[in-house]
Amino acid sequence: MSNLAASVPAMEPASAVRPVDRGAEGRAWIASLRASGAEREVAAANLHALLLRAARFELGRRRGMLAGVTRETIEDLAIQSADDALSAVLSKLDDYRFESRFTTWAYKFAILEAAVRSRRRAWQERELPADPQDWSTLPARVLDPVEDLEMRERLQAIVSAIQTVLSPHQREVLSALVFADIPIDVLAERLGTTRGALYKTLHDARRKLRTAIGAEYDRLT
Repeated sequence: MSNLAASVPAMEPASAVRPVDRGAEGRAWIASLRASGAEREVAAANLHALLLRAARFELGRRRGMLAGVTRETIEDLAIQSADDALSAVLSKLDDYRFESRFTTWAYKFAILEAAVRSRRRAWQERELPADPQDWSTLPARVLDPVEDLEMRERLQAIVSAIQTVLSPHQREVLSALVFADIPIDVLAERLGTTRGALYKTLHDARRKLRTAIGAEYDRLT
């Protein structure tokens, strides 16, 4: 932020020689965002501009997974991310603990929103794993060629447990969320279920695997 005074009217300009008092900075932001009328609107608009900048940065960092997506679509994703991040910040002002600058704390909301949206967009036109029960391809997908025999043996134990201990639905969810790294919102929509139901299925699957093979599962996931 080039000039904190432009973002929060009550704040003194940042000094080039004096460290920023993040307590005063945070209090100024919070006071302005909790104010009424024009003061709150100006503070919210300034914060939204900062969050939009953070969202654009994160989407740019993830440009590889958005190959083929138009610039206009990416900008729309950035605006949506900043909008939702601003709503989140405004609803969580009481959670700010002055452990970092207020803007640093707020940036994290925009980065998270942009990361989630980029992953959703990347999977929008992709198919889920064709056959989640076909675990014969799992070792090649998970292991690098340079990994040693001991690691391969551990993975084989996991594959065996997955095939014998888990239900078909648990294998499907584990395959999609853990190994294929599909966003849970995307998977919930594709399977016609909810995030909560998928988290429960994943939790149960992991519990079964830990019971069957202990810490070996955690080492690889």
